[in-house]
Amino acid sequence: MNHTCPSDNTENVDQSSFWSSGNLNWDQHRIGWAIAGGCAVLTVIISMISVLRHCRHYTKPNEQRQILRILYMPPVYAVISFFSYRYFRSYTYYSLIEVSYEAVTLSAFLLLLIEFVAATATDGDATKAIERKDKRPLPLPFCCWRYRPTKPYFMYTVKWSVLQYVIIRPAVSIAGIVCQIYNVLCESGPYSIYFANVYLEVVDFVSISVALYGLLLFYGLTKEELVGRRPLAKFLCIKLIVVFTFYQSFIFSALEGRVIKATEYWTAGNIADGLNALAICIEMVFFSLLMMWAYTVDEYKMVTTKTTGIWRPLWESINYWDFLTEIWGSFKFFFNRSPGSSSGKKADFAQAFGVGGRSVEDGDRSTEESMRLAPYPYSNTHNADSASPVLS
Repeated sequence: MNHTCPSDNTENVDQSSFWSSGNLNWDQHRIGWAIAGGCAVLTVIISMISVLRHCRHYTKPNEQRQILRILYMPPVYAVISFFSYRYFRSYTYYSLIEVSYEAVTLSAFLLLLIEFVAATATDGDATKAIERKDKRPLPLPFCCWRYRPTKPYFMYTVKWSVLQYVIIRPAVSIAGIVCQIYNVLCESGPYSIYFANVYLEVVDFVSISVALYGLLLFYGLTKEELVGRRPLAKFLCIKLIVVFTFYQSFIFSALEGRVIKATEYWTAGNIADGLNALAICIEMVFFSLLMMWAYTVDEYKMVTTKTTGIWRPLWESINYWDFLTEIWGSFKFFFNRSPGSSSGKKADFAQAFGVGGRSVEDGDRSTEESMRLAPYPYSNTHNADSASPVLS
């Protein structure tokens, strides 16, 4: 039997342009192109406003660097979706790149929650943040097992469960791009064991399921400490983007050949992909506004603190060294606990809880020290009435 993946595109290519015989040549595709581009630009503007406001009031770097990473999600999705609509013959490549950023936002959200919980601890002591939590059963479907929240293995397991997605999702996308180049991915073709798409989707499904389970586990444990920080609204901003993009893609794909018909220049798959990309561009306008509300800068504004420079926050938001540190710290912990390991060093709960492999208390001190000593944008003085640094 010959197992060949059908082509995603037609052989005929539309050679016309916007300008035809001196007049605007507006068809449905070009109208969608204009709408997608306009919505993408609007999303970038709204998100840029949110990002710059946080940069100008960058008073809690450990929290706000994660917030900036999350705020990038709507413009990343909108811009890539616009290009996938414009260059629809390469749609698969763009979609594989786009979905990779979901892993970044989920990981950033977990580290943000950890910072929120640490802020409620007495004297910044991580062990006091959840010391009242007793041994309890895991959420469904693993409720037969119990765990102790104050043990180091719990925090390392939660972190690894989410941060593994930062490794797996980009790896799946890279594998998908390679498979698409060799025409063995067949993302828009039949769902068959003879093509790579089915295996990559299984790996991605397991990976994101583990990540979401880890997030829900930590949220369920610390929801009392998170009161007043809008954790559910913040999470829904991320999850709704994922849900909308997934289910509308499924619906458009289901309509191929039934409601959506092929044309001379576009296959039914091209049209379904284009409708999905157009919908994403439109939706990201509303999600960028929703994120502006959920991740408000108001709680970071301090009357006694001057505005901060934008370059340091922007750099820290795209510097993913903290992700690598957390991944390595979790891996090292489990390696040291493995049978036959000769390492006798034990990690305490504060070290497991603290972002970047440090205790929360040490992390706060190092952050304050770096802000105090950094030549830009922070000054060498502190306001007498506030623990937050002020600017020269």
